[in-house]
Amino acid sequence: MLKLEMLTKRYNTGDLALKEVSLTVPDGQVLALIGPSGAGKSTLIRCINRLVEPTSGSVNLNNVDLPKLSSGALRKARRKMGMIFQEYALVERLTVMENVLSGRLGYVGFWRSYFRKFPSSDVKEAYRLLDRVGLLEMADKRADELSGGQRQRVGICRALIQNPDLLLVDEPTASLDPKTSRQIMRLINELCEEQGLTAIINIHDVLLAQMFSQRIVGLALGEVVYDGDPDGLTPDVLTQIYGEEDWSATIEKADDAYEDELENE
Repeated sequence: MLKLEMLTKRYNTGDLALKEVSLTVPDGQVLALIGPSGAGKSTLIRCINRLVEPTSGSVNLNNVDLPKLSSGALRKARRKMGMIFQEYALVERLTVMENVLSGRLGYVGFWRSYFRKFPSSDVKEAYRLLDRVGLLEMADKRADELSGGQRQRVGICRALIQNPDLLLVDEPTASLDPKTSRQIMRLINELCEEQGLTAIINIHDVLLAQMFSQRIVGLALGEVVYDGDPDGLTPDVLTQIYGEEDWSATIEKADDAYEDELENE
């Protein structure tokens, strides 16, 4: 279980990115973070794994208060937090297999990782994951030869090979076309269900958030202004999150898209 209590982040510039955010995310839940640019979504995800240091508050993952950990203890704790990035964060000159195996760097010693000498069990798991996401035949290709959707699938494999308890997903569809975006979100959901993973997904697309999450948290100016079911995103709620706009068409499209998704299952 992940529990955030009064999580606050104020940058050195004085800007308040998060203001006393409190959330409890049970095991196995897929939660979507929505909100306008600058609402604090990426900051929230990065405060959880301490890529950004919180100013105050607590981040408790499986009864471990992450902000209080030493650097060494944090490295171990990060093994259980898989991160999927918007811009993929792959090493372009390395192969798909090498990029996936980089997710095991926290488990192997320096020299083994330096010479890319991973245990056979790790290699076997990497092949299994690549097969699961439909990229087995791409294992020996360089990362810079892949499409955006393929790169994101490699990033998913790299996160999953850590054997995490929690997936932190930052704008996984921002650089993808609509069809590929659906495929990636569907894949993340299926993998979370198969492995019992908790996931927090920062996403701009309200339709995808409604289609592929069990719970939605809306942020505005660093504060939680909505926390509830996807079908609770009424025009009034979306106005509270994003500002004044005619949201009725968005709600209708979300309903239609969800029905289409059910028919395709």
